[in-house]
Order: sequence, then C-alpha cells, then structure tokens
Amino acid sequence: MFKPSILLSHTHTFLKIKTTDMIQRDKIFSGFSAENTDEAYFFYKNVLGLDVEKGEMSVLTLKINEGMNIIIYPKQDHVPASYTVMNIPVTDMEDAVEELRKKGVSFLHYDLPYIKTNEKGIAHVENGPTHAWFTDPSGNIISLIQD
Repeated sequence: MFKPSILLSHTHTFLKIKTTDMIQRDKIFSGFSAENTDEAYFFYKNVLGLDVEKGEMSVLTLKINEGMNIIIYPKQDHVPASYTVMNIPVTDMEDAVEELRKKGVSFLHYDLPYIKTNEKGIAHVENGPTHAWFTDPSGNIISLIQD
C-alpha cells in the first residue's frame, strides 16, 4: 500500500539538503512589470526617493537595502497588477501621504466591508497596521504601511 507520508518525509529530507546547497537566500529578489520604465525610473527615484539603477534592456533595479533588490522590467502588453506589488513602511502615515500628495500622487479610496479609507486615502484598521494605497505610472498598486 502506498503511504504518502513516508514518501513526503523522504522527499522533504532530500529537498532540504538539496536546497540548502543550491539556493542563495541572500540574493533572492522580486520583480514586476511596467509599461514604460523611463516613467517608472522618474517616479521611483524622484517621487518616492528610492535608489534606482537602470540596467540592460531597460530593466530597473530598486536597491532596497544590502542584498535586497526589486526589479522592474518593461512589458509591452503590461497589465497593472490587481494586488499590492510593494509595501513601503513609514514612520508617520499622515506626513508621508501629505508629502506624496504634494508630489502629485493620488491615493486610492476604498469603501469595502473589510477596508475603508478616509478622505486622505488612509485606512486605519482596528488591531492592524495603517495603510494608504496609490499606483505607479503603470497602474501597479503600492502601499504605504505603518505599524
């Protein structure tokens, strides 16, 4: 009789040993697409103030911290993500929202049973972090978050 738990335990042990050797955990990165990486470069560098590098084939690298990068790659048939692609922690939500508004950022407004934003686009969640969502020039959703 086939016993999946035995196979799983043997497979898991094998994979654990194997992945330890082959995965470079300190070099894992994430990425998402943009319609126009020149617009994205300006937005992420000048509006959000992030460290952005232009690379080959118009790929951008957001240098988040030592060893952590996010890439933004051009995609001709880009469709904006319907979910939050990046969360940016802030120390003061009100100040961060106001600063970005002055730079032309429009915040999203939600009136859903599980999330409601105020007139500034800030969601104060009971027993959870405070959020404010906006989009980049390609329509990807980004969140400011304050614990």
